[in-house]
Amino acid sequence: MYGRTARSRRRAALATALVAAAAGSFGAGARAQAAPGSTPAPAHAAASAPAKAKAEPGGKGVTAVMFEWKFDSIAQACTDTLGPAGYGYVQTSPPQERLTGPSWWTAYQPVSYKIASRLGDRDAFKSMVDTCHKAGVKVVADAVINHMTNAQGTGSGGTEFTKYDYPGVYGARDMDNCQRDIKDYTQREESQNCELGGLADLDTGEDHVRDSIAGYLNDLLGLGVDGFRVDAAKHIPADDLKAIKARLTNPDVPWKQETLPGPGEQVQPGEYLGTGLAQEFTYAYTLKGAFESGGLAGLKNIADGKLPSGSAGVFVANHDTERQGNVLTYKQGAPYTLAHVFMLAFPYGSPDVHSGYAFANKDDGPPADGKADCSGDAWVCQHAQKEITAMVGFRNAVGDAELTDWWDDSGSAIAFGRGTKGFVAVNGGDGELERTFQTSLPAGEYCDVQAGKPVTVDDGGKLTATVAARSALALHADARSCA
Repeated sequence: MYGRTARSRRRAALATALVAAAAGSFGAGARAQAAPGSTPAPAHAAASAPAKAKAEPGGKGVTAVMFEWKFDSIAQACTDTLGPAGYGYVQTSPPQERLTGPSWWTAYQPVSYKIASRLGDRDAFKSMVDTCHKAGVKVVADAVINHMTNAQGTGSGGTEFTKYDYPGVYGARDMDNCQRDIKDYTQREESQNCELGGLADLDTGEDHVRDSIAGYLNDLLGLGVDGFRVDAAKHIPADDLKAIKARLTNPDVPWKQETLPGPGEQVQPGEYLGTGLAQEFTYAYTLKGAFESGGLAGLKNIADGKLPSGSAGVFVANHDTERQGNVLTYKQGAPYTLAHVFMLAFPYGSPDVHSGYAFANKDDGPPADGKADCSGDAWVCQHAQKEITAMVGFRNAVGDAELTDWWDDSGSAIAFGRGTKGFVAVNGGDGELERTFQTSLPAGEYCDVQAGKPVTVDDGGKLTATVAARSALALHADARSCA
């Protein structure tokens, strides 16, 4: 085995000042800003996009994460929902050959870098990318490049393998020397050199491994992929990721990195800002705390202590956290929906909308036939929920407008504006919220894209409205009429 021969270079790199803005970030991104002084429909209810929801190309920064959706189903969603609603990106689950089995986590155990799994083959992937591009939606691939599998057998594309031998890709010498589970995540060397859950850990400090990973990512770029999510990024030294990204045909391609922080850990998300966004997991934890406690007023300061806005990838839940109980999930109904309303309205981070399937047990894989269908209950289809698609249009319309006109009741009701471009009120309480709000909107008629009803802003910027319990109101400059 080669082992980690480049450790001294990594230590030097970690001492280098990190840039605050990521190269090739997703969408326009929101500026970091200081804040100034009826129940939503079920999550599977699809709806058409609000009036004029689609922003100009380049200004759309919301990603729909289509977890375990087949490629042909994603293509259809791009045409029917994602494009019209104004999503800028769609993220696919890992497209590479994987471990076989019904559980979702087989997707995160690569067998080879050919595109062959229950999601579809290479032709289906290319067709999906082309279709999504025609719909105005860019494509992000979830890239599993830290490790391979913890098993042996035959992969989803027919490749025979053992834990440390993947014909045509890697052999035992391409793996790290520490061939045991990570026991102490607080130690950098162990966290980045030992095995995550027994998965064969790639020695990303070696040229052959870097070249192989870059070859895979370049192949996806050649098929039209526009960006990557890097799975388990914190288990890969930041210097290694820089070296891999430098080998790409487009070294500035946007990517976001899974950098889940833990208590006492030496590896921190800020180390990875030189290569792209870092996913800000604590944002989702803060949302859960606020909506479950009724303390929405504290969301005014949600950016405090977190990554810079332009470097943060944010979400309400993702495929891991929704199974762990530490974030809001689709099973909680209105609070989950309202958290999305807030996330898409508030100027912090680059937002992901996770769209998966209903599950009873944490290991459950997608529905057996694998074909996504938003007309039933098997697929949750958060990306198509009308309250959420409305806010995708809202975010596109307000762009980087400043945060203004904050109001809260010190509890479960908040409201705020986005300059002259938009205004939102969120009522997380059990009773109606009836109030005259001060906004910075120009006078005139607007459509409340949450309720689908017209409202009027007077010459002084005041808006009188009643917001139903556990619901929201949202107005923006691109929806002046509900017609």
